[in-house]
Amino acid sequence: MSSDQYPTPQKSPSPVQTSKPSAARIVPLTCHGHSRPVVHLSFSQFVDDNYFLISACKDGNPMLRDGITGDWIGTFIGHKGAIWQARLSRTASLAATASADFSAKIWDAFTGETLHTLNHNHIVRCVTFSPDDTCVATGGPEKKLRMFDLNRPDNAGATEIGVGAHNGSIRTVSWADPNILVSGSEDKYIRWWDVRSKDIVSTYMVDEPLASCEFSTDGKILNVSAGKSVYFFDGLSRTLLKSIKTEHDCATVALHPPTSDVPTRKFVTGGAGDTWVRVYDFDSGRELELNKGHHGPIWSASFSPDGNLYATGSEDGTIKLWKYTPHPYGLWMST
Repeated sequence: MSSDQYPTPQKSPSPVQTSKPSAARIVPLTCHGHSRPVVHLSFSQFVDDNYFLISACKDGNPMLRDGITGDWIGTFIGHKGAIWQARLSRTASLAATASADFSAKIWDAFTGETLHTLNHNHIVRCVTFSPDDTCVATGGPEKKLRMFDLNRPDNAGATEIGVGAHNGSIRTVSWADPNILVSGSEDKYIRWWDVRSKDIVSTYMVDEPLASCEFSTDGKILNVSAGKSVYFFDGLSRTLLKSIKTEHDCATVALHPPTSDVPTRKFVTGGAGDTWVRVYDFDSGRELELNKGHHGPIWSASFSPDGNLYATGSEDGTIKLWKYTPHPYGLWMST
């Protein structure tokens, strides 16, 4: 990708609306730029006191943003189909995208250059980096869980894990630790895999087809949504900590661990049934807040690495950043 295709943020207009929030409720920041539904969001870890946000969108143009302000940094140009998932490496130096054009791509997050194109025989629905950023895993309607060695720049570096095990499209894949990979499939199963032996370590069947399966920002809790239910698993022991049946569709769920600022553990959900972000108490399962702002179903929610805000991506083509801390933060300087 040439530099003129990947302009610097200083020359780009800010996509963030910074209207002054009311005293009653903090107004979210709205990030524009996408032209179709935003289906997945992922934050990086902290890099030099900052963090970043990458978005996957059906417009085929994944975008990189400043995670605190939402300011646009760049767009990765090269896919020829919708992007279903996008992630950043641990150091935020690499980006990975899963696309409907039958490929996953690995990008240089500084220049926007395509480093690897990983070809598949069907849509790639999900992608994730290994903890040491040397491998990526992918899945999709092929029902094949693959792991690619990034030190080998072609598809010869691919290894299939659990041949024939999945009976539905693989919707999500995450690394629990360097040796354990987690896949979530439309056959309602969550599967934990040992990447060394390629054998199943554990399985759990949810009640309805799985929608999302992501680790919390601290990597300790696996957050799962399926139908109107959410599930939370201990990331190390793989035991179910809690399942909660809500009254609403949950296309996404994100858990915030307790902190000194927010001592009550809460989680947020969004779904296809309406345009609202719901905040729940983890211990009681009671709905605490209803946050309005989107104009379409909400497909993705994710907390920042410091837990001071969370992001939501919607059918309306926008990303919203919602302040979570009671203290002034980011562009909410006075609130």
